[in-house]
Amino acid sequence: MKPHEQSVSCPGAIQHAAGRVGDPARGWPCWWYFRIDGITPGETITLRLRGSTATLEKQKPLWDFWAMPTQATFSIDGKTWQHTKIGRREKEWMVYKLKLDATSAFVAWGPPYTPKTAAKFVREMSEKSPHATAAELCHSREDRPVPMLHVREGERTSKQRFGVWVQARQHAWESGSSWVAQGFGEWLISEDNDAAWLRQHAEIFLVPVMDVDNTARGDGGKNAIPQDHNRDWSKKPHWNEIVAVQRMIGGLIDEGRMDVFLDLHNPGPRDPVFFYVLPTEILKEPAITLRDRFIDLAYARIRKIKPPIPMSNKPRVTGPAYHPLWKQISSNWVSMNGNPHTVSLCLEASWNHKNSTITGYRAVGANLAATVREYLGERPEKQ
Repeated sequence: MKPHEQSVSCPGAIQHAAGRVGDPARGWPCWWYFRIDGITPGETITLRLRGSTATLEKQKPLWDFWAMPTQATFSIDGKTWQHTKIGRREKEWMVYKLKLDATSAFVAWGPPYTPKTAAKFVREMSEKSPHATAAELCHSREDRPVPMLHVREGERTSKQRFGVWVQARQHAWESGSSWVAQGFGEWLISEDNDAAWLRQHAEIFLVPVMDVDNTARGDGGKNAIPQDHNRDWSKKPHWNEIVAVQRMIGGLIDEGRMDVFLDLHNPGPRDPVFFYVLPTEILKEPAITLRDRFIDLAYARIRKIKPPIPMSNKPRVTGPAYHPLWKQISSNWVSMNGNPHTVSLCLEASWNHKNSTITGYRAVGANLAATVREYLGERPEKQ
């Protein structure tokens, strides 16, 4: 748990705000989550938040707006999370006010999602559905298990099934993406007829938290040393999670059934773009047409929860001008190494909007899962 510098005002109370500033070597110090004790029920708490100045050598501090959502998130029991009122910017400070009928409360950048949450989720899904199995992708470099959900129904062989890979949280600070993954999994094991069709015709792998070490520590993950998880998709990855995913996806590619790859993220604070894609000129048909069809189907379902600003379903290109390690970005790597029909996308779910809640994120995931079913329903069945 690590907020940026905070000043908590609780008149007449014993105050405690637990947290620490993130280690910039382990990624952007922009995510925060802490508990306040000693509150007098009914009193107004003022939380004043200032961006971290922690940096690596020769780097500038991260733009503080990354750490300052328009509305912070709070919880009395650590389970049910809701937005604060809109915060107010006062020079370098962001000010949030809370009036609570409790003696303690949790406050966070957004609804937290820890590795323990991921483990609980995959376990509960496997207990609810005979078609879902709680598994482990691997163990991290710090020996933490990486929970994974594996879903398939019926007697079709593996080679007769579409291959679907969904993962979230390659950047540890992007907690909303894990809730999107959970929404995907919840819909997948539901009694919806379309969910049943997808389970019966596909084999689905879902990883709610990729960077479990930085997520567990509360570090940002983005631009971590030597590189973050989403820049590590090389011939010799540094992170155990990437080694494991490349091996499993490689198996799907060898079998000719790497059909849909989805990497879930949260974008910049004012970024309205849903999808990030490889430059079209690098791809060949039918991948281009199939990718564009999937984007159209997904956008039609998900755009209803986007911020009320001018929107377009045009994706952002992540080619040579985007980042020096653009070839080592996960969705790009899968596109370049996948099958001719592989659809590989990065989806960014907005975190700085009134619908950036657990309910909103899960709705994105459910609609994304329904999109996968609709898209695969248009594809020739595996023989």
